[in-house]
Amino acid sequence: MTSQPTAMARILSLALTAFIMMIAAVSFPFLTLDAGGLHNATSVIDAVLAFNDGLAIPLAVAVAFFIMVIPLIRLAALIYALGPLVREAPARPGARKAFGLAERLRPWSMAEIFIVGVTVALIKVAGLAAVTIGPAFWAFAGVVIITVLKDQLICRYSIWEALDQSAG
Repeated sequence: MTSQPTAMARILSLALTAFIMMIAAVSFPFLTLDAGGLHNATSVIDAVLAFNDGLAIPLAVAVAFFIMVIPLIRLAALIYALGPLVREAPARPGARKAFGLAERLRPWSMAEIFIVGVTVALIKVAGLAAVTIGPAFWAFAGVVIITVLKDQLICRYSIWEALDQSAG
């Protein structure tokens, strides 16, 4: 699919959109719970920091990497590698390594697993408390949809070929 002239531009657009939405997903409130007069709003960062004591610290680091850091690195590497190719400019130094990194991180990017887990938890909690979904939830859901769409559009062979032609 990326052999079409506009296909790489679409992939780059989706990657940029997902990157911006991921920043929003990390920055804004994820959900709010109201139960028995108590009110609690939380963000993705708050969810990671909930595991910050003692033996749970490795879990906090793993959660942060799998749902925030790795997806952002993967998107940034893809943007770095494809940006010049869309403008028909020479590839940036290390573009092949950046695209290779994005490909190696693909199985480790767990944003979609996180959103499925949260959705299941919300269904269970909805009977116990009033749950208000925040903008970060919708941004995360958007990231998942955009990532799936982007991954379906990518023809890895064509990108490797375009990177080789641009470098040589």
